[in-house]
Amino acid sequence: MPSVEVTIDARLFHRRARGLVNHWKHSNGADDLFQNTNSLLVLLGNLNDDEVIYQKTTALQIWLFGYELTQTLMLFTYDTLHIVTGANKAKILEALKTWDGPQFPIEIHARSKDEAHNKELFQKIVDIMAKQGDRVGIFAKDVPIGNFASSWKAVLEESPKKFENVDVSAGVADVFAIKDDEELRSTKSATKLSSLMMKNYFIEEMWKLIDEERNITHSDFADQTEEVLLDESKYTRLKFPADAISGNPEWCYTPIIQSGGDYDLKTSAESNDKELHAGTIICSLGVRYRSYCSNIGRTFLIDPNKAQEKNYTFLLDVQRKILDAMKEGAKIKDVYARAMDFIRNKRPDLEKKFVKNIGFGTGIEFREASYLLNGKNNKELQADMIFSLSVGFQDIENPKATDERSKKYSLLLIDTVRITHESAQILTVCDTSLSDISYVFKDPAEDEPVKTESSTLQRAAKSAVLNTKLRSEQEDASKELSRKEHQKLLAEQKHAEGLERYGDGGSLKKDDQRAAFRKFESYKRDTALPKEVSSLRIVVDQRNDTLVLPIYGLAVPFHISTLQKATKTDEGEFVYLRLNFITPGQPGKKDDIPFEDPNSDFVRALSFRSADSGRMTEIYNQIMEMKKNAVKKESERKELADIVEQDKLIEVRGKRPPRLPDVFARPGQDGKRPGELEIHSNGLRYVSPLRNENRIDILFNNIKHLFFQPCDGELIVLIHCQLKNPIMIGKKKTEHVQFYREASDAQFDETGNRRRKYVYGDEDELASEQEERRRRAALNKEFKQFSEKIAEMSDNKVEADVPFRELAFNGVPFRTNVLLKPTQDCLVHLSESPFLVVTLADVEIVHLERIQFGLKNFDMVFTFKDYFQTPIHVNTIPMSQLDNVKDWLNSMDIVFYEGPVNLNWGPIMKTIQEDPAEFYKEGGWSFLAIESDAEESEESGSEFEASGSDFASSSDESSYASDASMDNGSDDEDDEDEESGEDWDALEEKAKRADDKKFGGSKREADSDSDNDRKKKRKR
Repeated sequence: MPSVEVTIDARLFHRRARGLVNHWKHSNGADDLFQNTNSLLVLLGNLNDDEVIYQKTTALQIWLFGYELTQTLMLFTYDTLHIVTGANKAKILEALKTWDGPQFPIEIHARSKDEAHNKELFQKIVDIMAKQGDRVGIFAKDVPIGNFASSWKAVLEESPKKFENVDVSAGVADVFAIKDDEELRSTKSATKLSSLMMKNYFIEEMWKLIDEERNITHSDFADQTEEVLLDESKYTRLKFPADAISGNPEWCYTPIIQSGGDYDLKTSAESNDKELHAGTIICSLGVRYRSYCSNIGRTFLIDPNKAQEKNYTFLLDVQRKILDAMKEGAKIKDVYARAMDFIRNKRPDLEKKFVKNIGFGTGIEFREASYLLNGKNNKELQADMIFSLSVGFQDIENPKATDERSKKYSLLLIDTVRITHESAQILTVCDTSLSDISYVFKDPAEDEPVKTESSTLQRAAKSAVLNTKLRSEQEDASKELSRKEHQKLLAEQKHAEGLERYGDGGSLKKDDQRAAFRKFESYKRDTALPKEVSSLRIVVDQRNDTLVLPIYGLAVPFHISTLQKATKTDEGEFVYLRLNFITPGQPGKKDDIPFEDPNSDFVRALSFRSADSGRMTEIYNQIMEMKKNAVKKESERKELADIVEQDKLIEVRGKRPPRLPDVFARPGQDGKRPGELEIHSNGLRYVSPLRNENRIDILFNNIKHLFFQPCDGELIVLIHCQLKNPIMIGKKKTEHVQFYREASDAQFDETGNRRRKYVYGDEDELASEQEERRRRAALNKEFKQFSEKIAEMSDNKVEADVPFRELAFNGVPFRTNVLLKPTQDCLVHLSESPFLVVTLADVEIVHLERIQFGLKNFDMVFTFKDYFQTPIHVNTIPMSQLDNVKDWLNSMDIVFYEGPVNLNWGPIMKTIQEDPAEFYKEGGWSFLAIESDAEESEESGSEFEASGSDFASSSDESSYASDASMDNGSDDEDDEDEESGEDWDALEEKAKRADDKKFGGSKREADSDSDNDRKKKRKR
């Protein structure tokens, strides 16, 4: 290795060397991957240039030094690193000793041309090994070659002390697994280059080859792709970053390209010499940057059929399921088991086609064997680990193959991912959606039967009439047209209001968007400082939430709110305490923390070193405890920021207030006993029987909505208050308060009804049901009268709103499927917590999502006039309720749109907040209508063009129905004779009736056009 222009990052070396030895020291017990070794021996002889292989020895050298050091021996003990190497390398390594920061002790032994001297150096290393113990950790799979390795082996064999070699590859792999910031940056750069190679070269070249029908073998295509990365002049075309060349980009392996039925989804696969086939094409490639590997693989479908599209879409679902499972703390075998369970439940036919392992850990070594993602690996995932995630299905049968090489196909997705506290983060950015990886070169019209223009026109004309041949269908069409006209008028009004309201332009500002600067005063004068500061030691003042630090002989107080984080590290005999403070312009931090003067000088970090580990640990624990308490206080302060102090409740004097007895409150008080709800002069009071101080006071001027929900079809009857400003009940902040009474039969019996013990037989059960209906009616009457009394005593400032159960529909506003009920002013769910109350007057527009033919459910999104309010999603509404929901929204004069997919509302609302005037000038919410109209035109077009397939399917169904009708009549011979004498028209008419009976009347409309056409053809 030449000594010119070679520099080693000393800070990085010492930090990583300390980390390696600390990990080795603390490895013990059954999971000791270093296997109780006394020293670690790492030897690299000469490199074998014939083949590029990954080995632990070179990986460790690159990790520590940034370079491969050939003819170099390293011996790690618990307290020192001994290095035997050539004179030039030794001169470079000497610079590591001049590092000013914390060091890991290093001894460098320079070799010379004197063989006797070199032998003495090796003997010295053997003696050091002997002092440490006889168990020596090595990399068993790495076999050093060359004279240097042979000389060491000869000295070792001559030694009277015999050593036991122990493989520590798995232990070092554990150290490599969690990447630091430098490694993460290099990995991200590598993944970016891999993604650009895939997007800007391979996909474009593949598309051209298929489109121009040029022949090329897989191996030649792979060689061409490999040469592109080696040619720096092509980096501009690939859109590589300007500094890409500085990281020495190179291939992790030769790109693998496969197609035409021969697929190998293993990482050891190679491109064969067969020609590229325009069917299913799989490409995987990986680029190294600063020696850190990445991997990406994609499947491309040329003229796919429906089954292939379905299988690929399912593969995307499997990948998403795995990514959700790959989070910190999860075990690898559990991740694989979750994927298998998902496949087994959803697509059992593909279970045996799934790959045996779904990837591996990666880094300086491309494939880390101890971190294979399979069902047997018991290792636990940790944050900042990097994996090559590979999911695929091998050799799927294709019954609709158009040629011999398409009879089998495979699907593969490879991405480089990073483990985080939540789901894994994909680092390789290249589209995987079906629309992005599928290419249609074949004209669909080539496979369709020839149709005459006259027959097409006849079908179109007949379809226009037959679609509304029934009176009910004509009424529905008229109703739909009326609804559309009303919605169009409402949309125009909404757009005009938006232009008028935001015509001046500019971005919206939330009232509390700008945080106020908060001053913290720990001490008013010097005399208030703790007495302990005189010793110039670190003092943690819990009472004043302050940290007093000695700086240049002065005691300087820092309020705990200025501290960002504290870290403690043990390095040799010293303990280091590092304190990082909050300052303006920190990388990765939002500028949402206000400062009095951001241009002032700030202390960003302070470090303290001490040999007294016990005291430093105590100080660190005190700091962390004080920080935790400060964060808790701050969160409580923010939580209570919107709490408005209510006026005092004015109690009714001189008479007993109206009361509703035996009711429970939500949120619940202590115990499970009912209390009383009273109406006073300016509000309501709930009194608990357990403690008189457990009271809930609600003022009329703080009630936004009051609901009375009867117990018809419910287990409880209730009165519900939604508040304008939240209040505190106990230690909980809430804006929903509910008072209810259970209406079930069990509740009534538990009160001591003796008649229940002697009720037997059907007559008595009927009497019991009648009694329950009577009791429910009495409960409804009692609660209704009480809600009317509330309205009366509030001078009609508060009126009870009653949900309309006949308009109710199911949906999922939170996590469970519940019954949502419209009221006069709201859409509510009040039967159980969490409650949902959507005020319709605050709604801007409603978007109905996933409106597609064939789906059983759709979603509904409420956006609000306050654009800073998060849209509310109600998911999984049955498609059978679509017309009812539309009618209800239309009757409430709410503008609604519909679309085929779910939208990402976060960026949409952010765009509106930034410039609402520009949003409305560009059409406002009309972009939702454009999407809806495009979907409708697509559906109408498909209805017009599918008549040929209708002919085939209708004829199959007719023959099936005809056979079924003949089978049903086989018991009666006379009927069979009659059928045999009927003509074709009569038989088809009978088959049609059988279809109607089996599938319903909707079948008749769909098949009417093709049936009439067939009759005309036969008559001709």
